[in-house]
Amino acid sequence: MVAKPVVDRLQIHVTHACNLTCESCSHYSNHGHNGQIDPEDAERWFAAWSGRAAVRQFNLLGGEPTVHPRLAEFVPVVREHWPEARIKIITNGFFLDRHPTLPLALVGAGNCEVALSVHHDSPEYRKRIEPALDLLQCWRSDYGISFRLGDSQRRWTRRYTGFGDEMEPFADGDQRASWRICPARDCKQLHEGKIWKCAPIAYLRMQKQRFRLSPKWDPYLAYEPLAPDCDDAALAEFLRREDESICSMCSSHRRDFALPNPMRRVLPSAAKAQARIASETEG
Repeated sequence: MVAKPVVDRLQIHVTHACNLTCESCSHYSNHGHNGQIDPEDAERWFAAWSGRAAVRQFNLLGGEPTVHPRLAEFVPVVREHWPEARIKIITNGFFLDRHPTLPLALVGAGNCEVALSVHHDSPEYRKRIEPALDLLQCWRSDYGISFRLGDSQRRWTRRYTGFGDEMEPFADGDQRASWRICPARDCKQLHEGKIWKCAPIAYLRMQKQRFRLSPKWDPYLAYEPLAPDCDDAALAEFLRREDESICSMCSSHRRDFALPNPMRRVLPSAAKAQARIASETEG
């Protein structure tokens, strides 16, 4: 029996909405996107791929996954299709208390963890996530659920310049260097039933639908993800592939910056873009 090819990390946005506005978010979740996936749709996507590829770790995220009212229902669906995968929920924790059935779903599936991603170090922010930390401590004590605290803001880098209509890709011209430093190079995205190389390319078309993006994005918008009807050779080649031309949309070197408090800060360009969207919607 031929072993299935392995995806190290496969991720799915259960919702595109987020309660935070982290500047230069690689998933564009600071741009006010909405929309969510039903577990039934996710199950169809999983069924199309689970017989084709094994998964070491499956991440449920967004956006902010706890915005989805049916978050707990995704856990057994993942487990049904990938019995050996580590299931991780990556969340900022603000709305964990809305999901009282989630710990039982995690226990029932086994081999699961919650990753609490911290996006600012201010007293205001830390105070806001104290209830989530307390709740996760209770889940660990009562159910044996593993959780991990990650200071995302300590390793924050700029993924593009500008915001909304003014968003621009980098033009360093060294796709190999961009791939080497990419924090998402092993995080394949399952989106619209297809597998995409990374989050920035998977959700770029959502940006195009909402904003007047520069023509500089056109080569990247032409990217074609891997469809479930691909042959085995195409799947194997996709998973082996390292850098490719789309990697050039990102910086070829680390561009660290101090992440502003995402609970309250709105960039002037963001406010302008949001005002335009609101006026077009009203019209």
